[in-house]
Amino acid sequence: MDLELEGKTAIVTGASRGIGKAIARELALSGCDVVICARSPEDLELAARELSQETGRKVVAITADTTSTPDVERMVKDAAQVLGRIDILVNNAAAPGGIARGPLASISDDDVLDDLNTKVVGYLRCARAVGPFMTSQGWGRIVNIGGLSARNASGSNVSAGVRNAGLVNLTKYLSQQLGPSGVTVNLVHPGATRTERSGPMYEERARQQGITVEEVEAGVASNNATNRIVDASELAYVVAFLASPRSIAISGEVIAAGGGSGQAVYH
Repeated sequence: MDLELEGKTAIVTGASRGIGKAIARELALSGCDVVICARSPEDLELAARELSQETGRKVVAITADTTSTPDVERMVKDAAQVLGRIDILVNNAAAPGGIARGPLASISDDDVLDDLNTKVVGYLRCARAVGPFMTSQGWGRIVNIGGLSARNASGSNVSAGVRNAGLVNLTKYLSQQLGPSGVTVNLVHPGATRTERSGPMYEERARQQGITVEEVEAGVASNNATNRIVDASELAYVVAFLASPRSIAISGEVIAAGGGSGQAVYH
């Protein structure tokens, strides 16, 4: 199916590696020119060169910290100048897994607030900055990347679930605010996803547990209905569809893309 993304433009935050980079790659392969954003200029420039060479599309690195409103506004303004217009925003910038972990007595207020500032307020900042560009042209797509911890409370990680659950309501709010102007907003919840971080992480887990990497991966995969770990490129297919004109029937919704992770049923 042609996603009709040829000639569209996109901003992807948190895109120097991992899920964000995979999404930027898929959008570029589908015909988009892309601005990728992250805080580390060296990693970001390297990713931009790699993706541009691989896809043949314009992929531009713009360094920004999404916890800073002036930084976000500058990034979006620069992206609009480089791209000519802004059609798509993928909000992905966040610390993987959340940083406020451990027993209640040791939870740091600052860690929780930092997580929310990045993944909830940061997403809001980016959506607010691109909103005028999308509404003035009467078309736009915003895809927020959350996480399945929104649906599965953890006894050792408070901020991951809180921030991802907060994104559900933020996504609905944005869809209602921007929908009349032709902009859809949706949320994708990844589960365990294979990225460049996975190999070293599984190797370390195998060392600690005294088992093989294959056994670690099998254990992770056993939590999914499909009995396999979702690859970041496969998650990117879902995002590319939601970022496309073909997804017009979907807005304000949450899509789990964890390979069937979890047992709960949601209405």
